[in-house]
Amino acid sequence: MPKQKIVVLTGAGMSAESGLKTFRDENGLWEGHDVMQVASPQGFAKNPELVLEFYNQRRRQLLNVSPNKGHLALAELEQAFDVSIITQNVDNLHEQAGSSHVVHLHGELFKVRSTVDENHILDWKKNLILGDTDENGHQLRPHIVWFGEMVPMLKTAAEITQQADILIIVGTSMQVYPAASLIHYTPEDTPIYFIDPRPNIKQSDFKNLSIIPKTASEGTPELVEQLINN
Repeated sequence: MPKQKIVVLTGAGMSAESGLKTFRDENGLWEGHDVMQVASPQGFAKNPELVLEFYNQRRRQLLNVSPNKGHLALAELEQAFDVSIITQNVDNLHEQAGSSHVVHLHGELFKVRSTVDENHILDWKKNLILGDTDENGHQLRPHIVWFGEMVPMLKTAAEITQQADILIIVGTSMQVYPAASLIHYTPEDTPIYFIDPRPNIKQSDFKNLSIIPKTASEGTPELVEQLINN
């Protein structure tokens, strides 16, 4: 008998407990920068050094953190279910924890790509500076989806979500589009579990919705244990 399909949508709250700062402060600034300065094609064109250093700092930070209990629990789910994780996070903590099928909607910190050929993608864990180029001499940039850019993995994510027998949402407010639209691709009677210490959706918003008002590292292991035991 084939395993049931679990699709997990994760956001910044998933990684916050590992010590990764969520990019956006409450005032909308990213680490003190206006978001368009450090996360848009226009910002990169205007001040590439600032943008490269912003992501160098994120990359250095990621080298010094580890997956938390929430990441590890989702990896454990693969023992009993067919699990796909769709994340808005650009870290690799799901992969570090052992999850084998992860789709990154907004790109990956440990990858860079050519500014000319977007399919020319390289693994990259060190600092990225001006003068780092592909073999054709074109500057490399962070492999991150910036504001105003297409989300190339969105179609793949939607197709995966359509197969969900169970949907789990962790650490995301479901307010950031287009990622937030994915919940609407689940089959009509799919059970949805929403793990968030300050949930901003109501039980009445969706059919079969269970709200778990806990952090990712508390609520996820509890839910995983419950699902595996059932």
